[in-house]
Amino acid sequence: MTHTRIVGTGGYLPAKVLTNRDLESMVDTSDEWIYTRTGIRQRHVAADDECTSDLAFAASSKAIAAAGITPQDIDLIIVATTTPDMIFPSTACILQAKLGIKHCPAFDVQAVCSGFIYALTVADKFMRCGQVRHALVVGAEIYSRIIDWKDRGTCVLFGDGAGAVVLKADDTPGILSCHLHADGSHQKILSVPGTVCGGKVQGSPFVRMEGNAVFKFAVKVLDDIVEEALAHNNMQKSQIDWLIPHQANIRILQSTAKKLGLNMDKVVVTVDRHGNTSAASIPLALDEAVRDGRIQSGHHVLLEGVGGGFTWGAVLIRW
Repeated sequence: MTHTRIVGTGGYLPAKVLTNRDLESMVDTSDEWIYTRTGIRQRHVAADDECTSDLAFAASSKAIAAAGITPQDIDLIIVATTTPDMIFPSTACILQAKLGIKHCPAFDVQAVCSGFIYALTVADKFMRCGQVRHALVVGAEIYSRIIDWKDRGTCVLFGDGAGAVVLKADDTPGILSCHLHADGSHQKILSVPGTVCGGKVQGSPFVRMEGNAVFKFAVKVLDDIVEEALAHNNMQKSQIDWLIPHQANIRILQSTAKKLGLNMDKVVVTVDRHGNTSAASIPLALDEAVRDGRIQSGHHVLLEGVGGGFTWGAVLIRW
């Protein structure tokens, strides 16, 4: 049976850093207010001439190098993003051209903050049916362009960045299971409700969020998805070595860790430095933990995320 293993990771953060102190001069907020409620100290913001595909290219190049392969070895590209370069073609196709790859399938996945989990799951299915030898899965976002910088409830939360992984078909299990869910009845509590018609924006082009409702929903479904993943693999909570959640809010991370019985030193936390980078947050955190040596061969790593839609999911990995 063909299995899927992650053999390379990469991440990229734009050079510009926007701190909570910087935001104090832009909107009615404070470093203390932001940090105590979210755990965020700073976030990165893309340069005016940077596109989502540029961030994706930088992260992908690092992941491909870490995997010890060339771009020409890639058989599939999936990009998870809510902030594509343009309406079409897909950011994945644009990334494919920048990598100098031709002929392999390339497409985007839109599941907001759960996007990387969704994209990783789709790639795993391709691998398991024998159609793909190497796949590139990317989460890349430039949320700074869909943020109302006068709305203190949202502008303090989000950041820009990209993370990528290279998957390889292997005889040894890596990805143990994937679990995806969605419930569109909750779409209104987190959305960007604008659209383009006749060359004009109709509705709001900015993130709109009911913070308390999102928090309650996220905590519940992330608890549920943890139980689902463990039950599916006949595993106990104590067998999880690392939790890598979507980096939305430190309180959500703490709640999930408590549910698992994990100390916070077993949770990979980047939200303090990255903010919420949506689909990029999980692969960025994964790359950091791999490169600094925290994640070792044989470790069980649980990835989980929840995002607008509402979508949520988890991937359990034996490293």
